[in-house]
Amino acid sequence: MHNALLIAELSLREATRKRLVSVLLILSTAFIGFYLYGIYRLELNLDQRSLDAGLDGRSLSGLSNLPVMYAAMFGMYLVYFLGALMSVLSTVGSVSGDIENGVMQSVIARPISRAQLVLGRWIGFTVVNVVYVALLGAALIGGVYAITGYLPPAPVPALGLILLAVTLLTALTVLGSTLFTTLANGIGVFVLYGAGFTGGILSAIGTFADSPTLATLGRAANIVMPTNSLWLGASYHLQPDVLLQISQRTRGANPFFGSEPIPAALAVWAAVLAALAVAAAMWRFSRRDL
Repeated sequence: MHNALLIAELSLREATRKRLVSVLLILSTAFIGFYLYGIYRLELNLDQRSLDAGLDGRSLSGLSNLPVMYAAMFGMYLVYFLGALMSVLSTVGSVSGDIENGVMQSVIARPISRAQLVLGRWIGFTVVNVVYVALLGAALIGGVYAITGYLPPAPVPALGLILLAVTLLTALTVLGSTLFTTLANGIGVFVLYGAGFTGGILSAIGTFADSPTLATLGRAANIVMPTNSLWLGASYHLQPDVLLQISQRTRGANPFFGSEPIPAALAVWAAVLAALAVAAAMWRFSRRDL
């Protein structure tokens, strides 16, 4: 385990040396600033409408505050999407990249096993991705609260499910990096991510149209790739009662937001799948001919 943590530390230093961290900070600050400025302008517009209507103020949990609620929800969806991109792009060459540029031969000559190397890579990149998404999500929710006074009902469980999705995507990308080239790995993981999103759309259509076949196909896709289900579970915790009532009346027709909490078994399966992916990556790379 000591060697794995050493590799994780080296991965963190590599991310810093390649200016990954600095670029993320700059771009993320620009994104948060841009989005929160839009929230600020929206808040001013809604306040002015309230004054024009002769109202003393708006209820933070009422229908008059729906634009702010939806803006916060879509902002967190962007955080989830950026986290998914970050998970894949930062990790896509974690093993295959070192093999392709010839660095791996000098690394494995050291007194460290291949399994420890893969585990360390996964730990290092997971720390980078999880911390990035956690800070981004906290900054967005905190900014919305500071500007509007609105706070989603349960932001901590929601952010936890998003971080679980990031952890799973990082693990699957590390596994792909031990099996395929860097380019093929990136394409493959994005296809899996798309399959999870497609499962959410099929489930929404199947529920709305009373089609058991589509609903079953959607559930199967969500089991194979549960990242989208994790987001839908997170979105449930971000919605106050008024939004949940709208979602339930439309019978879940919106594929971006969930109207029901994620089953506990599916969340556990996502964690188990991440662990299995890391274990498979360690086993595969230990037996791979370089």
